[in-house]
Amino acid sequence: MDTKFKVNQKVVYPSQGVGVVTEIFEKKFKDEMNLYYKIYIEASDMIVMVPVAKAQELGIRQIVTAKEAEEALNLLSDDFEPITSDWKLRYQMNLDLLKKGTVKDIATIVRCLYNRSKVKELPILERKLYDSAKKLLEDEISFALGKPAKDIEAAIHTKLEPPGAAPRIKHTPQFEEDEDDDLMDDVNEKSRDSDDDMDDDDNSSEDMDDSGDFDEDDDSF
Repeated sequence: MDTKFKVNQKVVYPSQGVGVVTEIFEKKFKDEMNLYYKIYIEASDMIVMVPVAKAQELGIRQIVTAKEAEEALNLLSDDFEPITSDWKLRYQMNLDLLKKGTVKDIATIVRCLYNRSKVKELPILERKLYDSAKKLLEDEISFALGKPAKDIEAAIHTKLEPPGAAPRIKHTPQFEEDEDDDLMDDVNEKSRDSDDDMDDDDNSSEDMDDSGDFDEDDDSF
């Protein structure tokens, strides 16, 4: 069977990063033989197995060209619309972009959250999202341009914060004073409730699933 990606080809797995197809093989699943890609993700030292038939649905794609990588870098310094002050809406919008996984979508997330962080410190979830998006952007552009990741990290910072440049946001939106603190208020409240429960019953316990497995729909391992 002809496949879109070949062995030793570098690909991008949305939200996971750049990987290389190490093998294409058949495997029995639900009494049917299916063709799979085995992909090694270098950044997380992880191997995933993805059905060839679902690769496009999962957003797996080839690495962008050098031209597209340069365009994504330049997007970081473009003007942009004001950032919403509702952190939950902002988080969901950026999370949706991350799942789409195009290099320009990832650059948009980095630009949005970096500039928001200059206004007010990001909530914990947004900080993690920013760090993940920035790492994904660095990795793909590094591979696309054939340059060390450290050089790309420096280039990204220069694009986000050009020396002597004025802020690129078109105008400053009005922010609610404590709206970004809602998350921590919720966490603290849940923590207090948990402490009360522990006082009532010192023997209470809760099973937690710490496995890092992908969703079953991905058929990844």
